[in-house]
Amino acid sequence: MPPSPTNRRPASPREAPQEPFKRAISGAMRAMAKTHDLDVSYGPDRPSLIAGPDGAKARLTDPPRKLTARDAAILRGQSDSLALRLACHDDALHRRFAPDTTEARAAFDALEQARVESIGARRMAGVAANIDAMLDDRYQRSQSDRIESREDAPVEDALALIARERLTGLKPPPHAERIVDLWRDVIEERAGADLDRLTGAVEDQRNFAQIVRDLLAHLEMASGEAPQEPETSEEDSEEPQNPDESDQQEQEEDQAKSAAELETAMASEDSEEQGESESAEAPYGESEEDSGDGDLEEAAEARRPQSAAADRSGADYHAYTTRFDETVRAEELCDTEELDRLRAYLDKQLLHLSSVVGRLANRLQRRLMAQQSRSWEFDLEEGMLDPARLPRVIIDSQQPLSFKREKDTDFRDTVVTLLLDNSGSMRGRPITVAATCADILARTLERCGVKVEILGFTTRAWKGGQSRELWLNEGKKANPGRLNDIRHIIYKAADAPWRRARRNLGLMMREGLLKENIDGEALDWAHRRLMARTEQRRILMMISDGAPVDDSTLSVNPGNYLERHLRQIIHDLETKSPVELIAIGIGHDVTRYYRRAVTIVDAEELGGVMTEKLAELFSENARPAPTPQGRKTPASLTR
Repeated sequence: MPPSPTNRRPASPREAPQEPFKRAISGAMRAMAKTHDLDVSYGPDRPSLIAGPDGAKARLTDPPRKLTARDAAILRGQSDSLALRLACHDDALHRRFAPDTTEARAAFDALEQARVESIGARRMAGVAANIDAMLDDRYQRSQSDRIESREDAPVEDALALIARERLTGLKPPPHAERIVDLWRDVIEERAGADLDRLTGAVEDQRNFAQIVRDLLAHLEMASGEAPQEPETSEEDSEEPQNPDESDQQEQEEDQAKSAAELETAMASEDSEEQGESESAEAPYGESEEDSGDGDLEEAAEARRPQSAAADRSGADYHAYTTRFDETVRAEELCDTEELDRLRAYLDKQLLHLSSVVGRLANRLQRRLMAQQSRSWEFDLEEGMLDPARLPRVIIDSQQPLSFKREKDTDFRDTVVTLLLDNSGSMRGRPITVAATCADILARTLERCGVKVEILGFTTRAWKGGQSRELWLNEGKKANPGRLNDIRHIIYKAADAPWRRARRNLGLMMREGLLKENIDGEALDWAHRRLMARTEQRRILMMISDGAPVDDSTLSVNPGNYLERHLRQIIHDLETKSPVELIAIGIGHDVTRYYRRAVTIVDAEELGGVMTEKLAELFSENARPAPTPQGRKTPASLTR
């Protein structure tokens, strides 16, 4: 019997409730930025902005499903901030006036961001309210209202907030008032006149930058001398005559960026340019090596001896071009089915190791949870009902109900980055063990409320890629710098839950992925990602099996070229950064590079060493490393 006809229309797929709001945000952002081809996307990561020759790309935080008025204002503030930067900021002019030192550069960047945001706030009250909500949320997440001493309060943030108050007449957000109060008297005394001058230059970036240089000079943070380049230099032109010199300048600029410029500091890190496609290979041990790779083992195991005369100076390091570099997510390099297959292969190969590392991880979890002593606030007007105080309500009906609330623990305000060497010498057992240990530790720390980021670094080709080809075609210039195309991989973002990123680690099992390693740039990249985080405590763990190696670079540069750069980066991190750096070397002595390091002989020891070192860092006796001298505010401001 044929089915009876029906007049019902087939159900159309319903869009998520946030989609109309997303479209409205994207349209408003394009209109404010005056860029109709602006590519706006949403994700779990921090807001970022990429302005390149192919157009601008902006990424905003994905709004929650149940959107509150505050959530909407924060997201609008993020979009307004990025749009104003596109509309009102000249990056070439900014680079020319920027100071050389890290501390002065951080303040210079923060004041420029305050300028572009103030332009929108002065013209539109809604933009002012949105940016205020965004800033308040940012400082609330970083717990800035709990800062007790001036040494812990970033002077660049105080300068930006005080300048914003001058330019717009708006008071600092509630959660940022503590930072301003700690620094206001010193800044007003030494640079109050310069702050007053900023008001008349808010629409003129060049004049504003000159005044900021004077302001920093009065605070004894930088020289007040104007840059030597003429106003109509080649840097201002839209088409640089030498693209390689421009690329080199951009590389040096990236290394000097600080955490104060959140949006642009994340730009190079979260770039989603598509990498060259790779054919899907069988897992390790199941296929022959690619015949086009040459002698992989020889290239992977090549280690340059350390020169006795080598020092920490790596200031001459540069890349011939950064045009072919990429920072990609693991899922962009491999399709879903291939990732599932590789992950299944990884799990099968390490059944026995998973149980061993799992026991160590459980031990670490018990030690961490034991430190999270719970404390409560009682007799509150809202929160969780306190059953211990119910009898007094029964005895006296006039007594109000009593509530309690658990206090937040500083322990949870931590982020850990695991940076894994994805070079060819890690092939086989080392990379398999590293992937499994990172996977289990990420799951363990997530249970304890600690966010974990898993990153990898390698190159896109053996013995030089498109960068080397460009160098050959342009006449083999002397001392070209790095001649390979770096590939930085995001296996798990800090804000991504473990269950979503679990299969990404299977990508390390893919034949042909692991090539050469340039450790210095990878370490700097991972550090910049950490500095953009709002957590108070940030830990970076490097796992590698040797010194940096790239045959194409070392064949035309000094033999210790990459090593000197690595030493410089490590020295800067260990002396100027609040990030706690620790390294684990597999079969290679890394203690000659890192101040806090351990070397293991067998990859099987990695799980135990990783858990033990993390336990030491989180133990009750271990305290977060004090802010190093290099990151502290200049002594002149504390007198």
